[in-house]
Amino acid sequence: MRAKPGAPPFMVRLVLFDIDGTLVRTGGAGVRAFDQAGAVAFGVVNGARHFRFAGRTDTSLVREFLVTHRIPPHPENFDRFLAAYIFLLDRYLPEHAGHPCRGVEELIRGMSALPRPPLLGLQTGNIRLGAELKLRHLGLWEPFATGGFGDDAEDRNQLAAIARERGGRLAGRPLAGEEILVIGDTPHDIACGRSIGARVLAVATGGNSIEELRACEPDWCVPDLGGVTADQVCG
Repeated sequence: MRAKPGAPPFMVRLVLFDIDGTLVRTGGAGVRAFDQAGAVAFGVVNGARHFRFAGRTDTSLVREFLVTHRIPPHPENFDRFLAAYIFLLDRYLPEHAGHPCRGVEELIRGMSALPRPPLLGLQTGNIRLGAELKLRHLGLWEPFATGGFGDDAEDRNQLAAIARERGGRLAGRPLAGEEILVIGDTPHDIACGRSIGARVLAVATGGNSIEELRACEPDWCVPDLGGVTADQVCG
C-alpha cells in the first residue's frame, strides 16, 4: 500500500474513523432500529425500508423520514424519533451478530503504540449516543477522544470540520489538513476528508466495492484494514 506518487511525507496527528462498515458491522441492528423507530414514534410501519443509509447522517435520515411521511420536521419530532431509535438500538444490538471489521483492533493498538501516537477520533453520521452504544457493545469506544457526530450537523462535510476543530483543541493548536487522516468505507467519507484537506484511507468493508472507492481517488484504498500498519499511514 503506497501513497500517490509525489505525495510529501507528513506526520499524522489526528485519525478520524467512520463507524459503520469501517470500524464495525452491527449485523443490521442499526437499520432495524431506525426503521422500527418510525413505527414506535409515529405509527409509520416500514417507513424507511427503501432509504439509502451508507454515508448518511442520522439527522439527515430523520429529516428524509419526516418529509417523506408528511410529518412536520420540527426539532420536537427529531427528538421524538431519535429517542425511539436509541431505545431500540440498545435493545437490538445484543440480538444481532455484530463484530469489529477485520484489522481494526490491531490498527488501533498499533497507532496507540507509536512513539508519537496520534489522537483518535470519529467522523460519523451516527448521533453521539448511537455511536457510543455501537462501539461500547463491541469494546471499541474507549480509544476515541473526540469526533464529529450526526447530531452536530446534518451535512457530512460540516462534521469533518467540527472533528478537525475539536481535534485541534485537544492537540493545543490548529491542525493542518495533511496532519489528519480520515478512514472510511464510502465515497462520502472520501469527500469529507477532502473537504478539510486530509489524507484519506478508503476501505472496502462496507457497501462500496474497491473499484468504486478507487474511482473517488483516495490516497490509499484497501480491501480491509487487516494488512494496514500504523507506520504505513501515520508517517
